[in-house]
Amino acid sequence: MSPLNLPADFQKSLLDFESWPSNSIHRSTNAYPTALDAFRSRLDSAELELCDEDENQWEVPIRDMCTAAGDKLKKYNVHDEEKLRSWLEIETLEDPNDPKHHTVTAKQKDPKCRFIYIHGDHTRAPLKINREMLALIMSYHQVMPTYLDFMLVFGAQSEFRGLRFSGFREQTMISSPPRGLQIPDLGRSGRQFQLCYNLISVAFKTENPANPALNEWSMRQAAIHHQFDVEEGTTLWIVTKGHKDVLERFKELTGKGGRPDDKSFATVEECFRSSLGAHLMYCHWSTENWRWYIQWLETVIEKQTKMAVYGPRGRGYGHQEYQPRHIQELQRWTDDANEVVMVLESNCDVMTSLRSYYEGLRDNADFPLKSPCNNDIRYFAAQVDDMIYDFRMQISRAKLLVKIVSDRKELILQHLQSQASERIETVSYHMAREAIVMRIITIVTLIYLPATFVSTFFSTDIIKYQNQDGPPGEGTFSSVAMMRWLQVTLPLTALTLTVAWTALRFAGRDSTSREVSTNLMQKLPAKTKTVKNPLLPLYKTQ
Repeated sequence: MSPLNLPADFQKSLLDFESWPSNSIHRSTNAYPTALDAFRSRLDSAELELCDEDENQWEVPIRDMCTAAGDKLKKYNVHDEEKLRSWLEIETLEDPNDPKHHTVTAKQKDPKCRFIYIHGDHTRAPLKINREMLALIMSYHQVMPTYLDFMLVFGAQSEFRGLRFSGFREQTMISSPPRGLQIPDLGRSGRQFQLCYNLISVAFKTENPANPALNEWSMRQAAIHHQFDVEEGTTLWIVTKGHKDVLERFKELTGKGGRPDDKSFATVEECFRSSLGAHLMYCHWSTENWRWYIQWLETVIEKQTKMAVYGPRGRGYGHQEYQPRHIQELQRWTDDANEVVMVLESNCDVMTSLRSYYEGLRDNADFPLKSPCNNDIRYFAAQVDDMIYDFRMQISRAKLLVKIVSDRKELILQHLQSQASERIETVSYHMAREAIVMRIITIVTLIYLPATFVSTFFSTDIIKYQNQDGPPGEGTFSSVAMMRWLQVTLPLTALTLTVAWTALRFAGRDSTSREVSTNLMQKLPAKTKTVKNPLLPLYKTQ
């Protein structure tokens, strides 16, 4: 087969494919040189995480339908750059007259529909592709650079970082396409539009029969790129995903069991109609399992918080004792429910933008299919509206769940405060009982104090009742011993009382002075100071 004629701009872009997206031919408002350099810088930074370094893991499934060779379906899993070039049937040749000059040739037109699936083992795993293969695919099909932003949510990461990213981008060139994109030999008229958007679904991972609260769910994102040539009908799909589930759904959509409208490419109208069916498949995928995920959240939260509402409180009732960890758990459930609201609203926004774009095409005077495909667009918009309505219902459920969790968290906080008050009351009760016991001990001590003093006094040498030289008599009294005892005891007692009284007065005076100083500072107005600056107007500092 003779080589096809490729424009010089397209050849230049393919020769410099490793610099993608800087080599893009069409320079829109978001593809000027500075923006393209920023895209390339982000790809340089994310390359090690985004792409798998192990060449044994590289695998890019490609499905071509209605090829120029007459094949209804041609499929292959590409594992390296050489096989990718062979599949695309492009070749780089050296000019025999100028070894430094190279040309790019192609041997076959694009198929009517091409589906390229870039995937990893899961959402947080690197994609099974290297940068050279990725850049060649994007350069050959001249994919809009903004699709890179949708791809960068994937790659090796400990936590899924792309959950809060969502968007819809379009590039419409159906009236005056750039010359570099007009390649008739490849079946490209240049009159095309490109779309890229992402949708997020939820899937059940593992079940814990003993404790349903430990069941695991996973939110999974799909980044979708679509091109459609409004003259030739050629269609391109590039889907980036963490699993192969969307690939299997596309196989079902266009396989033997699929509807004829979803796998017919004989005319431009049929190609356009089949592209709408693929959009609906992606949208329907994003709606699955949200009802059951929200229902699981409702069940778990109800089970963990119902005693806060229905459990009796007060003395004499058995009730659940709450701890700070219960607040943490409820905050986690609140975050999960808020996350559901955010994701569902972003899906709604993307679907609304997708519907509005196709409705705008129907009203575009330059769109050649607006009359023959008018009913198809109406049906497509109605189907998307049904899915948006379903999302709105689930959003209402999720918002109500957030309010319920917030209210019950406040109720549990009140229970925690009540439990703290009960503990303080119990401590006060025990302290009161201890005070009563101490009072009893004090009274008993006072009762025995005179007897103790008398016993101690009579044990001294002041009075003796025993005679060492003979039988006991009536006792003897020593005035000298009495005098010495008074001379020592009374000064020591006076000194002790004086020191205690002085310390008490000093402590009371210090406390009073601090209170007076505080009151004076509160009553005095704040002083202001005027600062003069020859370069500035007068201002006041407190």
